[in-house]
Amino acid sequence: QVQLVESEGGLVQAGGSLLLSCAASGLTFSNAAMGWFRQAPGKEREFVAAITWNGASTNYAESVKGRFTISRANSRNTVYLQMNSLRPEDTAVYYCAARSGNRGLGAVPTFYGYWGQGTQVSVSS
Repeated sequence: QVQLVESEGGLVQAGGSLLLSCAASGLTFSNAAMGWFRQAPGKEREFVAAITWNGASTNYAESVKGRFTISRANSRNTVYLQMNSLRPEDTAVYYCAARSGNRGLGAVPTFYGYWGQGTQVSVSS
């Protein structure tokens, strides 16, 4: 039973910061590719960031590059998304995703086999 549990999001002011975490269980986290996606009202689920099994490589959507940082702590079975300089257009439900036993980076939802339930992040202007 694979579970991905995101931390609570929240409401933040534009320009503020928020740290999301995703705790994984039921899979071998240390060989899993991990990613973050988000979905805003009226929009498709979109790629935010991804990180390889060992944290050596990362990939970011252009819209968040330089503002967001993905990281992982394999000893804690946890992946993080540090969000800085938040903008109202960052408002969305954020989802953690995992693919077991893969050494690559996935920027499309179909790459991933497991998903968290999502957490709401709202940025006020």
